[in-house]
Amino acid sequence: MKENYISKEGLKKLQEELEELKNIKRPLTVEKITRARDQGDLSENAEYHEAREEQSFIEGKIQELEYLIKNSIVIKSDKKSEIIGLGSTVHATCDNGTKLKYTIVGPTEADPAQGKISHESPLGRAFIGKSVGHEFELVIPAGKLKCKIDKVE
Repeated sequence: MKENYISKEGLKKLQEELEELKNIKRPLTVEKITRARDQGDLSENAEYHEAREEQSFIEGKIQELEYLIKNSIVIKSDKKSEIIGLGSTVHATCDNGTKLKYTIVGPTEADPAQGKISHESPLGRAFIGKSVGHEFELVIPAGKLKCKIDKVE
């Protein structure tokens, strides 16, 4: 059983998605199956097979979300800590002038485009345990880039 580190907001999103699947999408799919079944011969009924496939996807997603929620550990962010950990937001500047700002989250919530990186990612692992003033290198396609942590929130 793998633990799922997640923010309070991230857990709420998972719970809302689960409720939508159970209370809205699942009943609609059952209704589609019933309507398609009423059309007769199921062997060549594309609408029926499509609805059954959709139902299978929804049931799988429900199981996945229930598992994630059951095994979630809510991240308690320590706003006063200067050491980077789960829930920390890190500001860094690289020697080419690039500014970085990432929040360290669990893999379920990771979305680099939104500034959220997993603590299991290479950059996330590089940040964990560090503090303001720490220098590190990023390996990018053009080579290595030196960066320095400016702020931890």
